[in-house]
Amino acid sequence: MDWELNKKDKAWLAETADKLKAKLAWVSEKSKEKIPFIATENGEHDNMANSNPDWWTNGFWAGMLWLMYHETGEERYAEIARFSEKILDGCLEQYLVLHHDVGFMWLHTSVADYRLTGREEAKRRGLHAANILAGRFNPAGRFIRAWNDRFEEENGNKGWAIIDCMMNIPLLYWASDVTHDPHFRQIAMLHADTAMANFIRPDGSVCHIVEFDPYTGAFVKSYGGQGYAEGSSWTRGQSWALYGFALSYLHTGKQEYLDTAKKVAHYFIANIPEDGLVPVDFRQPKEPDYRDSTANAIAACGLIEIARHVPEYEKDMYLNAALRLLKALDTLCCRYDEGCDYIVGRGTGAYHDAAHEYPIIYGDYFYLEAIFKLNGSHILLW
Repeated sequence: MDWELNKKDKAWLAETADKLKAKLAWVSEKSKEKIPFIATENGEHDNMANSNPDWWTNGFWAGMLWLMYHETGEERYAEIARFSEKILDGCLEQYLVLHHDVGFMWLHTSVADYRLTGREEAKRRGLHAANILAGRFNPAGRFIRAWNDRFEEENGNKGWAIIDCMMNIPLLYWASDVTHDPHFRQIAMLHADTAMANFIRPDGSVCHIVEFDPYTGAFVKSYGGQGYAEGSSWTRGQSWALYGFALSYLHTGKQEYLDTAKKVAHYFIANIPEDGLVPVDFRQPKEPDYRDSTANAIAACGLIEIARHVPEYEKDMYLNAALRLLKALDTLCCRYDEGCDYIVGRGTGAYHDAAHEYPIIYGDYFYLEAIFKLNGSHILLW
């Protein structure tokens, strides 16, 4: 859709989109045989293709290239994106290394390829991944299990689900659409319903990890996960929920999903700090003041999607918040020059990690997606 933005915002978006296209034209060739996760201290992309091909972020680089392919029509971006697809084939063959994040891995590689080019080989890969994700569904608890066994205890983490999975289940909605088989969609919606009931607090804040009894499905407890502590408010988890429920509404039309996305969005918007760059956790101590740019970028994408589906008088609240988050990234975090491989700096994986505020590939992906969408792009890879 064409957004009703003022001239100043339109000019900023067009200028930023041009800078992003120039940066990607350069760095895509430089990193054409890589799957980046972070940028090293000297600004170079690392390469998960060699060290950890089953890592959960390994679809985002290809997603950026497919966005560029859609924007420019240049076949070279498709060629480079397919390097990631080929590397990920090894993960499909190993199978046991995979987890619920197959959505992140294959939505922006094979599924994007199929959506934009119609390649049957890409469709097959995407459906293979969708079946793996569907196979992680626990019928007793109506949730998709997050990770594989980590503990020696009998139940271990067999009953663990995490809010991030709201961004993986669009793989199942896509699989239902292309196979005309409702069971993929049914699993996705059952998981979304469970997340809505157990992860979203009355004030709109979000739990990261919830444990269910894997045999009865009963709620056991929640965990702080990558946030500051149990009961706190990890901002990237907030953004996964905000965007994830908006996407479930988009794919199903279920009003409760949009209402939940709005509830989380209102909490998020109310807690944006003065400079616009959100902390790692909205309930973390004032010092040290760790920030996470990736939560800004993801939330901006979700806010834009909410704005597409609310009445006219509501749109500005969500769009203005998205622009505020994106402009904060532009001012405080972004590099558009050829002095480094990354675009968005100051990302943080988890509050209690040893390192904080460094470039992470999904920060780049979501920033690119948000800018392109507001600048008039009509592609959604979810």
